[in-house]
This record gives sequence, structure tokens and C-alpha cells, in this order.
Amino acid sequence: MAANLSTQVQGGVGVTEPGISHEEHLHHDDHHHDQHWLFKYVFSTDHKVIAKQFLITGIFWAILGGTLSSLFRLQLGWPEATMEWLTPVFGKWIEAGKLSPDFYLALVTMHGTIMVFFVLTAGLSGTFSNFLIPLQVGARDMASGFMNMLSYWFFFVSGIIMFSSMFIETGPASAGWTIYPPLSALPQAIPGSGMGMTMWLVSMALFIVSQLLGGVNYITTVINLRTRGMSMSKLPLTIWSFFLTAVLGLLSFPVLFSAALLLIFDRSFGTSFFLSDIYIAGQALNHTGGSPVLFQHLFWFLGHPEVYIVIMPAMGMVSEILATNARKPIFGYRAMIGSLLGISLLSFVVWAHHMFVTGMNPFLGSVFMFLTLIIAVPSAVKTFNWLATLWRGNIRFTTAMLFSIGFVSLFISGGLTGIILGNAALDIQMHNTYFVVAHFHLVMGSSAFFGLFAGVYHWFPKMFGRMMDEKLGYIHFWLTFIGVYLVFMPMHYVGIAGFPRRYYAWTGFDSFSQFADLNKFISIAAILAFFAQFVFIFNFFYSIFRGRRATENPWRSTTLEWTTPLHPGHGNWPGEIPAVYRWPYDYSKPGAEEDFIPQNVPFSKTQSSNLPYESEME
Repeated sequence: MAANLSTQVQGGVGVTEPGISHEEHLHHDDHHHDQHWLFKYVFSTDHKVIAKQFLITGIFWAILGGTLSSLFRLQLGWPEATMEWLTPVFGKWIEAGKLSPDFYLALVTMHGTIMVFFVLTAGLSGTFSNFLIPLQVGARDMASGFMNMLSYWFFFVSGIIMFSSMFIETGPASAGWTIYPPLSALPQAIPGSGMGMTMWLVSMALFIVSQLLGGVNYITTVINLRTRGMSMSKLPLTIWSFFLTAVLGLLSFPVLFSAALLLIFDRSFGTSFFLSDIYIAGQALNHTGGSPVLFQHLFWFLGHPEVYIVIMPAMGMVSEILATNARKPIFGYRAMIGSLLGISLLSFVVWAHHMFVTGMNPFLGSVFMFLTLIIAVPSAVKTFNWLATLWRGNIRFTTAMLFSIGFVSLFISGGLTGIILGNAALDIQMHNTYFVVAHFHLVMGSSAFFGLFAGVYHWFPKMFGRMMDEKLGYIHFWLTFIGVYLVFMPMHYVGIAGFPRRYYAWTGFDSFSQFADLNKFISIAAILAFFAQFVFIFNFFYSIFRGRRATENPWRSTTLEWTTPLHPGHGNWPGEIPAVYRWPYDYSKPGAEEDFIPQNVPFSKTQSSNLPYESEME
């Protein structure tokens, strides 16, 4: 009977898979190799395939979102220039040789929506949570492969609806990515409030379903499917970050779902949740009793945790990559976990710092200001620990390491301006200026992208069995790193001067004419930084087919994913799943034969490097 127990013993709750022998598991792998390509690569339940689907879909959305930003940067840099050359593509949205003001607002709305939700939420977390959680905790797959597949396809259908909204006659949603009422609640408000707005809401509802399906799966897998010996205190920081990110999404995304549902009610069924005393062309509408500020509360209750849903997976991956390439244990492992827990908790009680200009009670504003400044503490702990990990390390400057160091740099730069905006008195002056745009693009947008790039370069060998070209990676990093700072540092300056965001043109304001050259400079830097991403795209797709073949553990890492075969099948390990004996950061341990000891190596095999208590731990 014991021989018929599965080789996977779940360390978290002591669960076994009865009745599956080693030979039967090999037959199980063969069965998956014989699958029809439709179920092997399209409607797959293998977490590794689903991760690649999320990644490649995210790359498509990133190209589209970057293209939209390049278009409106052209408008902002050269507001008087003709854009007749875009008429064959955009048709009526080019009016008298200029970009239509309505279409400009639609571009800004779709750019923000695509980047925040479709790229940095689904593309980053969907890729790496799916790919790494089973591999790093020692599981055959996610808790539910079917739910995992549904998660991707809900995301895909959501994307199809969002993409289709860009081609309807009245144009896509045009209320900003925050979709504040009344523009989002009244179909007749502006052209972008019509069918495009309805499609936005339907798309986001499906997107939220996708995120909830994925989040339940990630949490269940981490809690229930850890291999023997993998206690919570031995989890890599990547898994801690993915786990807490899923918890954040599970608790906050339903609030945005409710806000979208109530918006649909206001739009289609005559309710007044977010509308009151509205006049259009002098005619009073039959809406009383609602409040647009209520929508802001609901939106930002998701919107601020969303910042950390985006950034925390990148934090975990950067922690892993810094330790691996500094050849040092991560500094302050327990403090890093504590800071993640602190960020997760505090992220739910600071949402109204986005709403200081709504006329809230000053005392309430001071409470949110106090909580906002407190959340800087766990962020500072993480930053200190990253720098301490690098200190006197034997650093290998791989492309992934460069992007990880770039992440830390951007996180510090953007975080410092967050302390300024967390002060209500200062925020009221700079709200809706380019200072805010510069802040969140540095601390959330760009740093999260750097974490995404670092993760792709680092785990590409495990994903595809080949290496990405390091020289092209260096070119990609330096062009992107320099480009990001050239775009967003000047934005702080013009923001302090009062330069407003989401304005179609600044030429109507004499006080802003002095920034004409600086605006052109920002636009040139933004467009060049966008085109630099095609170096990555070429490197990525070329390396999938023609890259140098990887070894099983090219970075000499300690975590479990590098113990699988070079091309792991569905089930990850062909035989017994390795047990875990030690924490995930045994790098450069004094007395060890090599500068890394994998998690699955028993202490009995490393007597020369064991601490006194470690020899008795098995």
C-alpha cells in the first residue's frame, strides 16, 4: 500500500495522492505528450503553458499601450503640427489635420487601462504567479488546472471586448482610466460615454472574474500543495509576494466589480447611485440623491491595493534575482516578509489620499495622510534590505540583475515623490498636474516594468529551454533606464509649475509657453524609449527558436524550479518531487564546496558548512 502512495507529500497539511505509482505518473506524462495540440497549447491546463499565454498576450497589450502613449505624446510635444498622415488609420478622429480632442481623451483612457490592468496586473502577475508557484513550492500543477485555464480565457475575452471598443463609431471609453462619473454614468455626456464605455465596463467585469479565479488558485496552491519540508518559513520571497498579491486581489477586486455594476445600473436602468442634480443643455435630468464621490471611494478602495498588486510580484522577483546574482543570502528574510505583510495591511487603509481635493473633512484627510506616510516604513525596510544584499556582494551583472537594480533605483526615486504627495497640503496644490503623472509612472509603472523584464530575462531558460542574448539585453536595459528618467524627471519640474494632466494642448495658456521645448524633449525621449522595447521583443521571440540552449540551472540558483528537467512536462518532475530541507538563500555559505546549496540538499550532505544546530535538523 505504501508503494502506491504518490511521491508528492504535501508538507503544508500532510496530504498525499493515493494510488499513483512512479510508473503510472510517467504514463500520465506520456498521455500529456500525446494530447492534441489544441489542448496542449491553446486550452491547456498546464500552469507553464498558461503562464506563457499570459506573457505573450501581455506583450501584445504592452505594444498597443505604448503605441497609444506615443500618439498622445506627439500631440503634446507638437500641438500645432499637422497629423494628416494619420488619417488613413484614424479617419474621422483626425479633424482639420489635428488629433480630435475627444480621441485624445480616449487615447489617455485606453493607455491607462491597458497598462495598469492588462499588462502590469494580468501580464506580470498572471505570468509569474502561474509559472513559479507550483515550481517553487514543489507541486505538480495549480490546485485547479481547469480554473487556471478559465482564468486566462476570461482575460482573453475581456481583452477582445476592450480592443473591439476602439473600432466602434463613437470611439472607446473617454472618462480617464479611473472612469469617474458623470462622464462614465451618462451615455449622452460625450461620444466616449456611449457604447465604448459600456464595453469598457463589460470588459472589466470579465477581467475581474479572471483575476478572482487566478487568485483563489494561487492562494490554495501555496497553502495546500507545498512539498514535504516546505514550511511557510522556507518559501522564497517570490512566493510570499505572489501569495499576498493574490490575497489583495481577492479582497479588493470585488469592490471595483460592485462599482462597475452600479455604474451599469445608472447608465441603463435609471438609478442614481453616482448621479445627482445633473443638467445637460439646460435640461435637468431625473437623477437625485447619488454622489460621484461614492464612486471614487469604491474605485480607490481597489485602486490603491492595485498599486501593490502591480508592484509586489516585482518586489518578490527582484529579491530573488538580487540574492542569486549577488551570491549572497537575502538580507533580512523575515523583515522582508514582515514588510510585505505590513504593505498588504496598510494598502487597504490609505485609499482616500487619492481624494484630498474632493472636499473631505480636514481631520479625515490628516488620518489618511498619517497612514500614507506610515506605509513608507515597510517600503523603506525593503529598500534597505535590497541595498544591504548588494553590499559587498560578488555581483554578476546579468541583464536580469541590471533590471533588478534599475527597479530599486526607480522605486526609490518614485517613492520619495510619493512622500510629498502623501502630504494633503502639498497634494492639493499638485493634484492633477504632471507631478502626479511622473510619480506614479516611476514608482508603479516603470519600476513594475523593470521587475517584469528582470523576471523574463531570469526565468526565460526555464520557460523555453534557451537563453536570451545578453548583449541585446544590455542595450535594452540602458536605453530603457536612461529613457525612463529622461521622460519622467522633467515631468516633476513642469508639474510643480502647475502643468495640468489630460489637457489636449497647452498652447491656450501663456504661462505654459515657456515649457514648449521641455515638452518636445519629453515626447522625443518617450518615443525613443518606446522603440527601445522592440530590442526586447526581437530578443524574446528570436531566442525562443534560435537562442543558445540553456543548462538545467544556468544561474546556479537554490530554489526548486531549477531541479526540474530542462523541458519539464505536465507534472514538472518526472519522478519523485524533491523534499525541502533548508531556506531558499543558502549562497556563499562558509565551508560549502560551492557558492550555493539547493533547497533539496539534506544537511547530512553538507557537514562542512553546517551550523551547530543544522546537523540535527533532519
